[in-house]
This record gives sequence, structure tokens and C-alpha cells, in this order.
Amino acid sequence: MIRQNTSIGQISGIVMLAMLVLVLDACSPHRSFIESDDYAPAQNVDIHKIADAKPRYEPRSARGNPKSYDVNGQTYYVMTSNVNYVERGTASWYGSKFHGRLTSSGDPYNMYAMTAAHKTLPLPTYARVTNLQNGKSIIVKINDRGPFVNGRIIDLSYVAAQKLEITKNGTGYVEVRAITPGYQDTTKTATVKSKPAQIHPASYQHKSHGSNLYLQVGIFDKRDNAEQLSTKLSRLPIPDIRVTRDISNSQPRYRVRIGPVNGDHEADQLIKMLARQGIKGFRIRVD
Repeated sequence: MIRQNTSIGQISGIVMLAMLVLVLDACSPHRSFIESDDYAPAQNVDIHKIADAKPRYEPRSARGNPKSYDVNGQTYYVMTSNVNYVERGTASWYGSKFHGRLTSSGDPYNMYAMTAAHKTLPLPTYARVTNLQNGKSIIVKINDRGPFVNGRIIDLSYVAAQKLEITKNGTGYVEVRAITPGYQDTTKTATVKSKPAQIHPASYQHKSHGSNLYLQVGIFDKRDNAEQLSTKLSRLPIPDIRVTRDISNSQPRYRVRIGPVNGDHEADQLIKMLARQGIKGFRIRVD
């Protein structure tokens, strides 16, 4: 009887452990990093009937955006902004194994939707992904975390990967460019729109006279990105372009500011001139 009870206890323990693993997996803020047994759907999919994701403003997801999180002994820090984010590297895809499971943002994963996973971009983020080997390009909504494999920068849904023609090889070399609705991508437009005929230098005259009003045109996690925008602004007839550093949530932030400018009227002139160059700015007052 004692042996029989011990056996039953062991079986019960195993069952409870299995149930606990399932519960923890369902509640996990990210997908498992063990993805080797994933597979494509059995049926054929007409990818031409599936449209790109349509970028629109959405607030940050209540789930999937911690300050940092750990996977397999490595800590990942979630970015505070996706503005001007561009990265090149290896893309992979995930399919039937995860179909229907909750993503890190809480949406059910749909391998037939134009979505993707990224380790550190804010959720959700819209992004243009371009296969640099064949030039094909798509727009996806990033609503999940991953891929937790060294050397990979983005995990595409099955259909998104099909559109880029990387499912056969399993991976592909891509460029990921974040799309921020309402914010012009200055890394893209500076070379397209910075023509002398569009600058209109006479439309803006700078007189600061001790003002505490500034125009902020960018905020970045990396100083290099802030300096890049500052360099592009320096091509315009704008004085006093500054890169300032402060701390937010224990992380450095780099702001690109113009000024000081002399009052709201002068700020309006400057905003209109920047808008003609495809650059968005807004006022801030510094005490």
C-alpha cells in the first residue's frame, strides 16, 4: 500500500508539474525561444489576397512593454520610442506551432496576418520590412516579442515571410524601418526633399532675445541618431541646433532642439519651414 500510494503521489506530481508548465507558458510575456519544431500550414495560401498592415496611431500596449525582461539568461531593454528606427539583419518566421496562441501584447497570433515579433521595439509598432536580396517590401504590425535566437532581428508571420520569399530558406537578410504615424521619417526624407529651391531662407529670421521657448524635433535613445538628425538640420538656414541629454527611467535620452526662438510667431515660422522639408517639430518651454 505504501508503494502504491508513493506511485500515485509521483504521478500526481508529474501531472501537476505538466499543468504548471502549460499555465506558465500561456502567461509568459514572450514566446519560447525553442522554435526548431515549427512548421508551415498544410493548406496553400493565396498571399496576393492579404494586404499589408495599415499604419495608424495606437497607444502602447498594456502588455508586452516592460522596462526590461529576461529570456534564457539575457536581459532585453524595451525601447521608449520607435522614431527613426532602422536596422538591418536576419529575419526568420514562425507559423503553425504558435497559431492561435497569445502574443506578448495579448493578441492571438495569426500566421495569416501581416504581423511580426521584435525583441525591443515598443508594442505595437508598424514597420516596413524589405528583403535586401530581392527588393520585395511589406508593412507589418509588430505585436510580439522575439526572435530569441542570436543574430536574428525580427520574426515574421508565415504570410509576411511568404511575401518576402524567405520561407523556403527559413531566413533572409532584411531592413526593418519603423513607421511612426504622424511623424515624418527624417532619415528617409532628408536626401529626398532637401533641395535648395525648397528651403526658402527668407521665410525665417532668428531673433532669440533671451527667450525660453525651444522647438523639439526629435528624441532618441542613442546619441548617434540625435547627432544624425542635427547634421541634417544644419543644412537648413537654422541657427542654434542643440543636442541635449537627460535621464528618463534611469536611461539616457537625447533631444534635438532648435532655439531659443523669440515667441510663438517665430516658432510658427520655423515649424512651417520644417514642414516643407517633411520634418515635424513642436514647442517646448524651458524654465
